[in-house]
Amino acid sequence: MAGPSRVELLHSLLPRVCPMKVLEAHHLQKTYQQGGKEVRAVVDVSLAIAAGEILAFLGPNGAGKTTTIKMIAGLIQPDAGSVRILGRDPHADPGALAQVGAVLEGNRNLYWRLTPLQNLEYFGVLRGLSPRTARQRGAELLETFGLGEKRDVAVQTLSRGMQQKVAIAVALLHQPALLLLDEPTLGLDVEAAQAVKSLIRQIAASGRAILLTTHQLDIAEALSDQVAVIERGIIIAQAPTQEMIRQFAGAAGSYRIELEQKLDPSRAERLAQQGVEILGSHQLRFSGSSETLYQVLEILKPLPLLRIKREEADLTHIFLKLLKRRREQG
Repeated sequence: MAGPSRVELLHSLLPRVCPMKVLEAHHLQKTYQQGGKEVRAVVDVSLAIAAGEILAFLGPNGAGKTTTIKMIAGLIQPDAGSVRILGRDPHADPGALAQVGAVLEGNRNLYWRLTPLQNLEYFGVLRGLSPRTARQRGAELLETFGLGEKRDVAVQTLSRGMQQKVAIAVALLHQPALLLLDEPTLGLDVEAAQAVKSLIRQIAASGRAILLTTHQLDIAEALSDQVAVIERGIIIAQAPTQEMIRQFAGAAGSYRIELEQKLDPSRAERLAQQGVEILGSHQLRFSGSSETLYQVLEILKPLPLLRIKREEADLTHIFLKLLKRRREQG
């Protein structure tokens, strides 16, 4: 008879969280003093994540992601707004912080000269677990994550993918309701990234709420239930991931046109007036209706065409479009 799967083992190690909003952050604001001037790092951010959900929190560097995460984690006091984790304020109730696990900035939260099991014992005790409980849970998590054979070797000898798994195990050891993941697949090879992605899905399936930040938008699209995009300290878009993709796909189709010969300057100028993006001497992109596409083809006639392909909207395209729109609006 087959034994329990890794997903089932993970469920047993991480008791399910009740079906409610694990994280509720409302109208967070934070201003710093820098060189005698006020810098508004976070202007207005509201986020909510239910048990079992993954929210991808996206934005360019300097948009306010890190400051927001630190406010949620209780590391920075917001100037205004509120944070609730399972209904408790991490800034007033230390018990609320016991419901938060974090893997920030990759695997630098591990002691590299210690073994995976020693790291888990050490951090487990810091989280209030008894040494025995920390060791038992740590050993079980390492087995579940496929690291049982590596439990007694130095972390610095492990691959980056294995180190990341250990870091996630440390964050889960005290069975938090909310997991904060910052760039969990950054720098990993394809195989290791796939393993970490699978692990994140399993953790969400066990009932954890996950706040995921990443610049790898294909990872965000593959994993997330919701997306929130922040720019200059303000949430500029927030919706279920697939709903956001459908909205952008329905608003305007995008067509890539490949030519057999080089586009001449006269046609290029007329195409630009129709909103066509010139990708190179032989490639164009047009965003609009299929009816308007025929006007573009009329300009191209009689140039020989190699291919016309409708491009589906993806999170990368949507993210760049949102940022461009926001910056154009000032």
